[in-house]
Amino acid sequence: MHAAPSSSTTTTRRPGWVTFDRSLAAITEFPAAVLVALEAIILFAGVVSRYVFNAPLTWSDELASILFLWLAMLGAVIALRRDEHMRLTTFLGLMPPRRRAWVETLGIVVVLLFALVMLEPSYEHFVDQWVVMTPALEWHDGARVAAIGVGCLLLLVIALARLAERASLADALWCVALVAALCIGGWLLKPLLTQLGNLNLLIFFVGLVGVCVVLGMPIAFAFGIATLAYLGFTTTTPLTIVVSRMDEGMSHIILLSVPLFVFLGSLIEMTGLARAMVDFLASLIGHVRGGLQYVLLGAMYLVSGISGSKAADMAAVAPALFPEMKKRGAKEGDLVALLSASGAMSETIPPSLVLITIGAVTGVSIAALFTGGLMPAVVGMIALGVVVYFQSRGEDMRGVHKASGVQIRRALWIALPALALPFVIRTVVVNGVATATEVSTVGIAYTVLAGLFVYRQFAWKRLLPMLVETASLSGAILLIIGCATAMAWALTQSGFSKALVDLMAVVPGGKAGFMAISVIAFTILGSVLEGIPAIVLFGPLLFPVARALGIHEVHYAMTAVFAMGLGLFTPPFGVGFYAACAIGKVAPDQAIGRVWPHLGALFVALIVIAVIPWISIGFL
Repeated sequence: MHAAPSSSTTTTRRPGWVTFDRSLAAITEFPAAVLVALEAIILFAGVVSRYVFNAPLTWSDELASILFLWLAMLGAVIALRRDEHMRLTTFLGLMPPRRRAWVETLGIVVVLLFALVMLEPSYEHFVDQWVVMTPALEWHDGARVAAIGVGCLLLLVIALARLAERASLADALWCVALVAALCIGGWLLKPLLTQLGNLNLLIFFVGLVGVCVVLGMPIAFAFGIATLAYLGFTTTTPLTIVVSRMDEGMSHIILLSVPLFVFLGSLIEMTGLARAMVDFLASLIGHVRGGLQYVLLGAMYLVSGISGSKAADMAAVAPALFPEMKKRGAKEGDLVALLSASGAMSETIPPSLVLITIGAVTGVSIAALFTGGLMPAVVGMIALGVVVYFQSRGEDMRGVHKASGVQIRRALWIALPALALPFVIRTVVVNGVATATEVSTVGIAYTVLAGLFVYRQFAWKRLLPMLVETASLSGAILLIIGCATAMAWALTQSGFSKALVDLMAVVPGGKAGFMAISVIAFTILGSVLEGIPAIVLFGPLLFPVARALGIHEVHYAMTAVFAMGLGLFTPPFGVGFYAACAIGKVAPDQAIGRVWPHLGALFVALIVIAVIPWISIGFL
């Protein structure tokens, strides 16, 4: 899942800023929405032209790649304006209001500093790339990479506006003075820092990143500012390398499936496909004790195979089931606990965005990852089913009637187009009709047609907001990937990666010891950094070690993703847990005590997945 974005705690708006904010929205949101739609149209046209008419469009991937970087940066800008960048708010929530306001101001100043420092390197990268011509369209590549500079300029404008709008003058001056003093101190101490060697990795990539994340600053900017500080204060490397690494990390064509699958997840909820699947499952087993809980698990399994986004999955399933489950006496805390655990359970189900990211950064076959991800989720679902069985033995079933054969057949008939979608997606990839990047557009076209002509449920007014939300979430994810790619490059150049490989290669217990440490490490990383940034940072480092020890890369990927999913939904740090609470409209303190049996069952499932490779690679 792509963890739930956190909302700003500042709700008051100063006079005069509403109009300015609307102007920023107008120049960013509509173009970003158009770019999402264009990407889907261009890639789908490429599939149709190649497969139906046997006339490949040589320029489609190239144009999609050019537009993609603009979409990513505009999405990051929108996410900052809407306070939707991923961050850890656990400790912010424990602070008194006055201190929290000061820390929020400090976070804005850090974002402002990042955007300001990035302007000159972005321009230099633009100049360097202007002389490069794209092969098919013969456009200047500078037209593509200009997106980074424009995006940083807009981030700077928004950060300044937020500072003027939300912060008191005293807080703003104190925070600016503190950040300026730290920058000056770092510059003056540069001769000393350069002599510390790899100790700087702890100072900047553990200390500075840790402080920024704990203080609730967006994860992407925490990564970015730490990388800029490390390179600026401890090396002579030009900062243009940060921009070029971000460009490389955010421009990988495989990652184009991120916004398209996010949009697909929104479409299946809007067009009624998700509801049709839930209704069919409920007609089958809704009459047994715990039946609706089993339906929730099954629905999450099926919907995860379509949307790729855990937030979209939970938002599609919960509203359809929670009202009836409450009528049967289920406690709200138990419902959200199960919803949260089901999100962790289904992290390996294709087309999981984490699986796509693994393929992008490690070179593992995405088709193999999509095939290998199905059975681990089944193991997790069985484990949660055992918990549901014991928890629901006392459920009051009075007034609940078993669906007749006619009702089941009618629900099946209605749900068939929805149930077919996961199989359509997988078949299209496996048979080579479309690539892992393009298959999302096939799903989008299928869902639009099903919504218009089968379910006759298509809210045109929701289309633009859905496209904007897609751009925002995608921008937040892709900026993390870009900044994490730059950080990973710095770690690699420092020699840390080689040291880590050497250390992990001699772990006691060999293969088993390495897997045990990986399970613990990825569970912790999933709770703190979330799956995508964690895999971008550590995937290129640890996957070669796994191969050297004879661990199948798909088996290792499934173990890592399941562990990160477990961490993502584990309180108090796992933001996925709080996303489930928000979707279920339940206070976290009502669910936090109820989620542990489910997480315990998933941990047992994780051990089984790690110990038995066949679960992940048996169908390859």
